Amino acid sequence: MLVLTRTEVEELLDLDKLIDALAAAHAELSAGDASLVPRAGAFAGKAGVLGSMLGYAPSAGLGCKLVTLFPENRDRPTHQALIALFDPATGTPAALMDGTYITAMRTAAAAALATKLLARRDARVLAILGTGVQSRSAQEMFPRVRDFAEIRVAGRGEFEEAVRGADVVHATTAAPEPVVRWEWLSPGAHVGSVGSNLEGLSELDPEIVSRADVVVVEQRDSAFAPIPAGAPELDPRGRDGVVELGEVIGGTAQGRTSEDQITLYKSVGVAVQDLAAAALVLTAARERGAGTEIELEGITA
Repeated sequence: MLVLTRTEVEELLDLDKLIDALAAAHAELSAGDASLVPRAGAFAGKAGVLGSMLGYAPSAGLGCKLVTLFPENRDRPTHQALIALFDPATGTPAALMDGTYITAMRTAAAAALATKLLARRDARVLAILGTGVQSRSAQEMFPRVRDFAEIRVAGRGEFEEAVRGADVVHATTAAPEPVVRWEWLSPGAHVGSVGSNLEGLSELDPEIVSRADVVVVEQRDSAFAPIPAGAPELDPRGRDGVVELGEVIGGTAQGRTSEDQITLYKSVGVAVQDLAAAALVLTAARERGAGTEIELEGITA
């Protein structure tokens, strides 16, 4: 089994290939060719939660991620993770790698993919709400899908100013109350939200959820699952009121159909995203001879 550290993962993950890899995995998921289990969690009292995310996709392989969310962490990331990959033909463990960097970058890359599909063709102004890990990841990924003339990064007290006049608004906070409101949005704006709150509170104005012309999620089963898997703010919209990212990619559902529509992408994170990124890392590691090979005792023919 190949073991890869965070430093190695950062060096090996090709961000230019990541968006296409995510598109392939999501198309497989919505077509029924992939499978996954919505995130399950064990709470460590009030300190945080350990989540498990299992999945398989033909283009990304078989594996699982264990991820912790400890919101009060200050000397280390609030999200920490590891990813295990298995041979999909035999079930044999193939790799174990740091998943913290992958979690950050695949989340931003999937949101960038949604922006590529849903934002107006002439979108030029991007507002990123929040200044943490997801904000920095979005600053890295979004310019890979659109040529933005202006990127606004807003912290607390600056949200309204950043949102007004923006073509794309990307919320990345763990705020317990809305950081983006319906009345601030320009006609034709695209909104993305990747922030989560363990208490079920939301960074999104409920009016955006209810009034958006198109609402896109990664997978209905995950989006409408209980916390810590789903997004309770979507409940008033209902399963029939959303479409999946892979459905838009595959052409079985429509995204934006006019320039003045308001579109929303709400992310909860699904396993095939982690697997798509991890598969890129593993392929690159094998090509470059990176990582440390270990032999697991007890495995016999």
